[in-house]
Amino acid sequence: MFEELTYKLEASLKKISGQGRLSEKNISDALREIRRVLLDADVNYKIAKEFIERVTAKSVGTEVINSVTPGQLITKILYDELVTLLGEGHSELKINAQGITSILVIGLQGSGKTTFSAKLAKKLKGSKQKILLVAADVHRPAAIDQLKMLGSQIGVPVFSIEEKDALKTVRESLIYAAEKDFNLLIFDTAGRLHVDEQMMSEVASVKEIVKPAESLFVVDSMTGQDAVNSARVFNEQINYDGIVLTKLDGDARGGAALSIRAVVGKPIKFVSSGEKLDALEPFFPERMASRILGKGDIISLVERAQQSFDESEADRLEEKLRKNKFDFEDFLKQIKAIKKMGSLSSLLGMIPGIGSQVKNAKIDDNALVKVEAIINSMTVQERKVPKVLNGSRRKRIARGSGTSIQDVNRLMKQFSEMQRMMSMINRKGVPGSLFNNLKF
Repeated sequence: MFEELTYKLEASLKKISGQGRLSEKNISDALREIRRVLLDADVNYKIAKEFIERVTAKSVGTEVINSVTPGQLITKILYDELVTLLGEGHSELKINAQGITSILVIGLQGSGKTTFSAKLAKKLKGSKQKILLVAADVHRPAAIDQLKMLGSQIGVPVFSIEEKDALKTVRESLIYAAEKDFNLLIFDTAGRLHVDEQMMSEVASVKEIVKPAESLFVVDSMTGQDAVNSARVFNEQINYDGIVLTKLDGDARGGAALSIRAVVGKPIKFVSSGEKLDALEPFFPERMASRILGKGDIISLVERAQQSFDESEADRLEEKLRKNKFDFEDFLKQIKAIKKMGSLSSLLGMIPGIGSQVKNAKIDDNALVKVEAIINSMTVQERKVPKVLNGSRRKRIARGSGTSIQDVNRLMKQFSEMQRMMSMINRKGVPGSLFNNLKF
């Protein structure tokens, strides 16, 4: 979502590079451009104006010390102000030490409330909580069925009743949870296409019954300033505790994400950047500010890798690499682990300096799918002993995987080069990256 904003900010910052001092003249020229970039990105006008004023006040007259360029110094000032704008610190989800913890999920229809409820349940499964999803959206057709389907995918039960009565649903769910020893309830409530009195009245009544530890407002990042306006109205009526930004992987301009916390005054707690049920991350303002300024987010990248790669499997793989016995079976496992981490474009965006370099590059997030299909079309013997793959076998694999013989040959060539490279690395004792030599 922030790729275009990042690219334009980097271009604006280049205009001040090479100056010996941050003067009122050169800083005003650069910040005038940055202000325009923020407004183009659909940042709230008042928020953009105040942001530029704070950066200007901190920048004008600041001496540039040895080994630090004006561009680096103003980037640091921009980073600090972006962190302040986005919330200054990570806000933890409140979980009661004893008794039942209730989390109320609210928002407009289409914002992604139901999917977020399932994503949150999946994320909290490892926290030793006995979780129950409650289908309190009795108005949207198939909302209950959708939640049940998602619940079955993650192994979390869903409570619902036959009557289309949201208040009765939540009352009975609390009784059921107490009887069955559930200690964390996630309530998926109804939304509307727009804010109306009936909707607010029902949500307020549900909140009164549930008395949640957390009320989370889910907002679609793609809806721009409309998202900010609805967030403000909901907060005035419901007084929720935190914000969830969904569809952060979309191609919207990102202004809502930058404006919403400053306008509403409530912390952003989670961001969702995909349809997969593991595509949910806690929100860290400093990490987001770093990504916006094109500095990457190595911490989040490492955390994703730790969640996706099994330590014992990594040790086993290292041993096979050392003995030069790495085969397509091992390669397939690594592909699956990488796919769990997210799309290729999102992973590249977390690497410092890469975002702007690949701005106009066509990154095919389905590239690994083709490779995976080719390997899946091989027999067990062919995966473990690639040298048996003669011409007829390769033709069969191409037909079975829906690819061309050229695709199969290309993968074989690259895999052979990678094995040769690993052999050289092992002889020299130099560590290397598994995917350095593969081009999809």
